[in-house]
Amino acid sequence: MSDITSLPTPPHCVADFCLIPIGTSSPSVSAQVADVQRLIEKSGLKYVMHSAGTTLEGSWDRVHQVIGQAHMLLHQQGVVRIQSDIRVGSRTDKEQSFEDKVNKVRELLAKD
Repeated sequence: MSDITSLPTPPHCVADFCLIPIGTSSPSVSAQVADVQRLIEKSGLKYVMHSAGTTLEGSWDRVHQVIGQAHMLLHQQGVVRIQSDIRVGSRTDKEQSFEDKVNKVRELLAKD
């Protein structure tokens, strides 16, 4: 593959990310998390916040754009350094939402 510019990104993905502001004046990051959640809400992406981050679902490009915008939002607030842990999944055999994945496991557990 010599020309990677024509290689597309997957049409859909689920990404779990945890944005970590570094060097803030307080160990609490709840205010920053709330600001990021407001941004995500306005993005129109399907999402769910959990205790260790947020799961986003949508097009590959839009999901990654919103994660980048979350970084810039906090940079604009004076957070100089941000690290994010991101786990991204895509598949081409079928469409599967993050809710579908959780519900499948719950169905199996209900049989116990």
